[in-house]
Amino acid sequence: MASYTSNTSEDVRKMLAAIGVESFEDLIADIPAELRIKGELGLPPALSEYEAKLLLSRMAGCNCDPAQLVSFMGGGVYDHVTPSLVDYVISRPEFYTAYTPYQPEVSQGTLASIYEYQSLICELFDMDVSNASVYDGASALGEAIHMARDLTFRKRILVADTLHPYHTQVMRTYADGLEVPVEVIPSTDGIVDVSALDNMLSDDVAAVVIAHPNFFGLLESIYEIEDKVHAAGAFLIVTVDPISLGVLAPPGSYNADIAVAEGQSLGLAQGFGGPYLGIFTANKKYVRRMPGRIIGRTVDEDGKPGFVMTLQTREQHIRREKATSNICTNQALCALASAVFLSVVGKQGIEEMANLCTQKAHYLAERIEKLPCCELAFRGHFFKEFVVRTRHSAAQVIDAMLERGFLAGIDLGRFNTNHANLLLVAVTEKRTKQEMDAFVDALAAVA
Repeated sequence: MASYTSNTSEDVRKMLAAIGVESFEDLIADIPAELRIKGELGLPPALSEYEAKLLLSRMAGCNCDPAQLVSFMGGGVYDHVTPSLVDYVISRPEFYTAYTPYQPEVSQGTLASIYEYQSLICELFDMDVSNASVYDGASALGEAIHMARDLTFRKRILVADTLHPYHTQVMRTYADGLEVPVEVIPSTDGIVDVSALDNMLSDDVAAVVIAHPNFFGLLESIYEIEDKVHAAGAFLIVTVDPISLGVLAPPGSYNADIAVAEGQSLGLAQGFGGPYLGIFTANKKYVRRMPGRIIGRTVDEDGKPGFVMTLQTREQHIRREKATSNICTNQALCALASAVFLSVVGKQGIEEMANLCTQKAHYLAERIEKLPCCELAFRGHFFKEFVVRTRHSAAQVIDAMLERGFLAGIDLGRFNTNHANLLLVAVTEKRTKQEMDAFVDALAAVA
């Protein structure tokens, strides 16, 4: 590790002189005064190296041992089974230490692993093409709305109210700089109000963004929505739970133009929020407007097979006006983990995982609904997540359940103050009947 030596006053003077200014204030003269921080930052006193290590050790000691807790948390990040082979492969130094693979001369091994990932994702999603991945599910949606805008020459984006609120915020951030309006389609009983969508569609709508299953775990009327969206000449962008494709129709079957996902459930640990994997697929005719890069298989002049970076639409590699995105790399190690996961689990394994999630989620929902203190907030069909309305606030229930060894779910009041009594519960194939029955007993005691 390189040593760190702070700059002396003389060092600072020489650097400023090399830049051509006399003081630090001259260096930031173009920053408006109203944007500058005024006064002290309110930071605590500096610590010595020993004190800092001691503080960080105490903070780390406050973490709960995940093996001691039973998780019913979801909202895009799930406690699924991960085969041991996944961690073994991605821990090999030739993969784990590889530099971010955006150069054309990246190694054959890395290119081959990305090609396999793309092939597996296309088969799972029933879509024509997949890129090498983007940063996460939210950024995949941000890239998707720009791609739809560029292809349709329209500007308005319609986003379902039933999308993950954080994903909607990311899309708004992507759209803000180019002044692309992002409008929310209202929901009824936890799913998109199709009649409201019909009224909002017009010839200036570039895309409609739907989650299926949605943030509340419910299944949308996806075929009816597809008919209306395409009749209006707009793109259908759908974000899915990859595991759900073991029991639900894949995006290609209902003619999604762009299908994306958060790939965490495909072999990635929950890991305090990351790193995760942005899955991005599309119809083949739109391939030249896709963000990121695509790896292809070819043969050399001697007829030997090899892998190459077929498309790389970043402004660093092509004329800037033809760039589709400024995404400069992909989540190669996470994509490799998902490729290994899909190879090990296989088609039958994905179907079994999805079936177990569905059956167990419905078992738990039926048991919870018999409690006098709880009820299901929505009555629609759901995959592995559902929303429970509790007598006390969801935040209080979560705190009380944690003391009993359960991560009870997500407090939806974090996203909407009107949902303070709503608890989002997720059930994966890992949950046993004993764990679910114990969860119900604990919930009866605290809710």
